[in-house]
Amino acid sequence: MSFSLRPHLAGMSPYSPGKPIDEVKRELGLTRVIKLASNENPLGPSPEAVEAVREAAAQLHLYPDASSYALKQAISACHGISPDHLMLGNGSDDLIHYLCQCFLEGPDTQMMMGDPSFVRYESGGQLADSQVIKVPLNSEWRHDVHAMAASLTPKTRLIFIANPNNPTGTMVSKQEVDWLLTQLPAGCVLILDEAYFEFAVGTPDFPDSLDYVKAGAPVVGLRTFSKAFGLAGIRVGWGVAPLAVIDAVDRIREPFNVNILAQSAAIAALGDPSHVAATVDLNKKGLARIEAACQSLGMSVVPSLANFACIDLGRPARPVFDALLRKGIITRCGDVLGMPHHLRVSVGTDEEMDAFLEAFLDVCRS
Repeated sequence: MSFSLRPHLAGMSPYSPGKPIDEVKRELGLTRVIKLASNENPLGPSPEAVEAVREAAAQLHLYPDASSYALKQAISACHGISPDHLMLGNGSDDLIHYLCQCFLEGPDTQMMMGDPSFVRYESGGQLADSQVIKVPLNSEWRHDVHAMAASLTPKTRLIFIANPNNPTGTMVSKQEVDWLLTQLPAGCVLILDEAYFEFAVGTPDFPDSLDYVKAGAPVVGLRTFSKAFGLAGIRVGWGVAPLAVIDAVDRIREPFNVNILAQSAAIAALGDPSHVAATVDLNKKGLARIEAACQSLGMSVVPSLANFACIDLGRPARPVFDALLRKGIITRCGDVLGMPHHLRVSVGTDEEMDAFLEAFLDVCRS
């Protein structure tokens, strides 16, 4: 049986997430498994968000507010941006998809991204049957804005910069963003994906997409409640953009694309800044512990402003990944991220870091 599928879909690959805990338990016969592969919040969600979900559960028979009015108002009050400039999605992945659909229209259009960076940018470009231009990161594993500018053409519609970048944790500075904006061809938009914003904010010269949108620049900013707010399992992300972009996304997005539980949880999470502060504090301590352990082994860690460390093992990462897996520690092997000698490790609780570091030192010293 044959079907008339779009031929370019054959070149796309399904998203490959980190291995689930239950799968590793089944495969290896383990009773205790620690997952440090998906950059999740080790403290979980705010208790206030959990309570909000419990209360909202009684309304599951109702469709959610299609405009996410209350959540937009909460984000607006928190960040000082007009609700008219906000868009909501089923995770920021949802918004990446919509933005590609709005701007890209086949092989005569281009999108650009760093390499390696978040794989969903490439998927969005491929789905639109657009040219995907991947610009290698520089020797410091940072976006090379000058190389990106040199690769721009009149066909370039979108530039994605994850800031901080996933999988490296490195940042693009405000000075670099300011300069890159002067190089954009007409009609091109710079998308700053700030999924790890809460871990990086306050770093000198770290740019804020909201400032650019307020100033009328051709910039879209993306944020998420999945990381610092601990709501990865309920899927809610938001974006800030010029009004014309907001209008375009509203025209194509799925109705009710942010469910009633997600809206309620996100509003409650915004009202508990102490939970985010505790998450950021735990993250700083965890990163410092990982770096110290790696230094003792003569290994380097890419400087990270996110909630994970990208470790340069100085050798192929797959054997180390496999050995850690057998010890019940799930990490992210760099060979699937375009960094075959690196291991990406999410920061966990103190107890999880104890277990990881004990296993990691044992594996690397054996």
